[in-house]
Parts: sequence; structure tokens; C-alpha cells
Amino acid sequence: MKSMTGYGKAVCSLPDKKISIEIKSVNSKQLDISLKLPSTYREKEADIRSLIAKKLERGKIDVFVSAEVLGMNTGFSVNKELAKKYYADLKQLALELNTPLDDDIISVLLRMPDIVKTQSEEPNEEEWSQIAACIDKAVDAADGCRRNEGEVLRHDMLQRIDLIQNNIPKIAAFEKERLLQIRQRILSNISAFIEQEKIDMNRLEQELIYYIEKIDFTEEKVRLQKHCTYFIEIMKENAANGRKLAFITQEIGREINTLGSKANDANIQKMVIEMKDELEKVKEQLLNVL
Repeated sequence: MKSMTGYGKAVCSLPDKKISIEIKSVNSKQLDISLKLPSTYREKEADIRSLIAKKLERGKIDVFVSAEVLGMNTGFSVNKELAKKYYADLKQLALELNTPLDDDIISVLLRMPDIVKTQSEEPNEEEWSQIAACIDKAVDAADGCRRNEGEVLRHDMLQRIDLIQNNIPKIAAFEKERLLQIRQRILSNISAFIEQEKIDMNRLEQELIYYIEKIDFTEEKVRLQKHCTYFIEIMKENAANGRKLAFITQEIGREINTLGSKANDANIQKMVIEMKDELEKVKEQLLNVL
């Protein structure tokens, strides 16, 4: 089991720069990748997304790629020969117009076409191979973080499902008394309006049996137990089953709600409330499960 929350970082050193990759992820219904990277690697965006999606699968994922220039590589160069040619032409034009050159001639020259060149060459195969390996390393780190948090979530949810399961057999202790109380309450209500000798006891017993069958929740208890067992089985699978687990909790909740509606007993209602509380906490945890 994995969480969708994770963090990973990796750094690789190239001959003229240092590349840093940071990956942060949080929960999301779909895969949502946000990339911030230098323009030099912009055309590799699809490849980077593919590397990340392959392992992280789902979640809101922010990826930060930064490049730190090392040594004397400033990332741009000045075309000196062309600048000299521009300067000579401007000087000649100034003589012909009998106008002095501006003191800030250098800034004028730097704005001339093709004087300053920004080095934004595409990464060669060797460079990209190292960067891809670095991204993969950061992804593995984030995935490992997700796995660790997923184990914490798995342990917490397992405890809560166990609490729900433990309450199922406890209900049996109150069932016999519950049926007696229901029977007694119905008889008391009837006696308040009809004289005892006018009551058809055979017909009354038939109606009581019919009513008690309607509020019997044996099937609900059996299904609830099966759903809880299935939930635990799915948790143990080595796959991204967050959505499937969420569907199972819906079925668990349906059975617990039916138990509550049929209970007619304060003690059973109390256990139903406890089970609902634990299930809601499981649902909250599942929002972050991959």
C-alpha cells in the first residue's frame, strides 16, 4: 500500500552545471503533474512526464528541475566581431553626420541584432541520459516516501477495521433481550387499547414472527463480516487499490446503516455509532491512498 503524499530529491553533476530535481506529491483523484524546468529542457517535458507517471501513477505532483551553472560558463556569449563591425559603421555614420557617438555606445551595441547569444542548446544524448537517471532517482525517493507513509496508513486502517469486526459478535449478547423487549412492548401497546380476552393470541404470534423477521439483521452481520475480510485482503495486495478500497467501505457503511435502522436497542445502537465512527476515519485515510 502506498500513500499519495511523498517527497524525493536527487542531484547530478554535469561538466558545466549541477542539476537538482525535487518532487512533491499530494493526494488527487487523477494524475496531475506540474513541471517547472529551465527552457533548455523544455522539449523533454513529455519524456519527463512519462518517467514520473510510470511509477507515481496518481496524485498532484509538483516537479522542480533547476540548473546551476558551474565555472566560467555564464550561459551566454557576445559576438565580438559583429559588435566591432556595428561600432565601425556607427562611427563612420557619426563622422558623416558630424555627430559625436553616445557615451553609452556599449549598451547600444548590446541591443543590436545577434550581438548577444543565449546558449540554450538542446541537451545531447549523454547529458539527457544523466538527467533522466537523476529524475528516476528522485522519483524512486518520492515513491519510497509514499510506501513508508502507506504502511502507516495500512496499519491504522487495519486496526479500525478490526474494531468494526470485533463489534459484530458483541451484538449477539443483546439480541435475545432485544427480541423479548420488542415482543413485550408490542403486547403492552395492544393491551392498552384491546381487552386481554379479545386478543387472538395465535394471530398475534404470527404477526410478531413476521415483524421480528423484518427486523432480523443476521444477513447484514454476515455481509458486514465478509466486506471487512475482503477489505483486509485487498489491503495486502501489492497494487494501487485505493479506489477499490473506497468502494468496499461504501458496502461496509451500507450494512452498518441497516444494522442501525433495524436495531431497536440502545446497546446495539451504541455499537453501530462506534462502527460508523471508525469507518469514517478509514474513509478519511483512504483519500490519501494510491
